Amino acid sequence: MKIWLAASFVETGQFTELARAAERCGFDTLTLSDHLFYADFDTPYPYSRSGRPRWNAATHWPDVWVTIGAMAAVTATLRFSPNVYIAPARDLFTVAKQVSTAAVLSGDRVTFGVGVGWCKEEFVGTGQDFHTRGRRLDAMLPVLRALWAGERVTLDGLPELSISPTPAEPVPVYVGGDSEAALRRAARLGDGWIGNRIYTEDELDPVLATLRRLLAENGRDGQPFEIIAPLAELPDAATYRRYAAKGVTGTLAAPWWLATPEEKARHGEGTLELKLATMERFAEEVIAKL
Repeated sequence: MKIWLAASFVETGQFTELARAAERCGFDTLTLSDHLFYADFDTPYPYSRSGRPRWNAATHWPDVWVTIGAMAAVTATLRFSPNVYIAPARDLFTVAKQVSTAAVLSGDRVTFGVGVGWCKEEFVGTGQDFHTRGRRLDAMLPVLRALWAGERVTLDGLPELSISPTPAEPVPVYVGGDSEAALRRAARLGDGWIGNRIYTEDELDPVLATLRRLLAENGRDGQPFEIIAPLAELPDAATYRRYAAKGVTGTLAAPWWLATPEEKARHGEGTLELKLATMERFAEEVIAKL
């Protein structure tokens, strides 16, 4: 079971030290989220009962790829992934160059966690069509893989083209979202799936069953496929082994979310010191026992 560090809502200045600590503590991947701006959105947020986001205008959303580049420069083995990058809110070449450059600079330590997004306003802001985002992502992914492999591609209205630099290894593509369309996209086009909400066992089991069915329908039954699922259970090595038996290959954790009152009093809520202390404890109590 791989443990990913969920670093959404972290202050931008904390990321490089957080990455160093994540590598030291044995986390497999550090993941961060993608948003372009904050506004009084008309689009309902799909992961809260109220339909309102869980953050405000002061919450940091640093650029994913700039931040990954900075963290890669201070680490050697830790992997990085957005959870998830809203690729269809950008043009193909912006996505291709950002991811390829980050993969090269990190020494092939980038996973492309990608999804269609929920926020219509962000698509309006970048001039991309919100309503065709799923179809456009389906069309983008094979082209992105070809460009990252150094291949020449032909697109409507353009001469045959390629990009450089390109990574030495293929960039893994993990698709986020748990709708039928998202799971179908993951099974057909992805190397794995990332859950972008926290799942109880009763919520996750149908998702896993659907993924198994769709992988079989696409002739991929028994082939390697990563399943990264945030779990609504207290972190425990035995619990993670139980989910691994179900086919889950990784989960996300933010140890500071479960800081004890004593830890909060000693280090202060929201501080880098609290994050580091709880990560060290998580490494001793959970990661070392896996």
